Amino acid sequence: MTELSTLYDKDFAAWARRNAELLQTGRFLELDIEHLLEELTDMGTSERNELESRLAILLAHLLKWQYQYRQLSDRWKEFKGDRWRATLIEQRNRIAKRLKKSPGLTTKLGEIIPEAYQDAVDLATKETGILSDIFPRDCPYTWEQILDDEFFPNTE
Repeated sequence: MTELSTLYDKDFAAWARRNAELLQTGRFLELDIEHLLEELTDMGTSERNELESRLAILLAHLLKWQYQYRQLSDRWKEFKGDRWRATLIEQRNRIAKRLKKSPGLTTKLGEIIPEAYQDAVDLATKETGILSDIFPRDCPYTWEQILDDEFFPNTE
């Protein structure tokens, strides 16, 4: 085990700075390649997981908007879905920022959305009491609709 590899376990920030210095000076043979690869893999996974989590929350609120909004607004005249709207806005903003910082994730939306949708159905079911069978099996929204600030599903 190298000194740099040992530093990884003792002082991550110092380890990261040292590897950055080695990269900047072209001293590639001294790098802690094993831990660098681990950290780079974890970074990509972490970004993907954050995007999936935010999409699940956004999709759950789109489902609640579509399947519960009319019922609640008929019951309570003052219900206008303001908190749901705020959540939709916030999640869309955060997703847009994540995609701007990591544009490569945009190419992964096709695989991330179906995974996030399953979590969204589970979340919407638990929050509304609506049976999961009522919701479509597959995500009914395109990724363009999901990310569109002006899109709110039909409540018919």
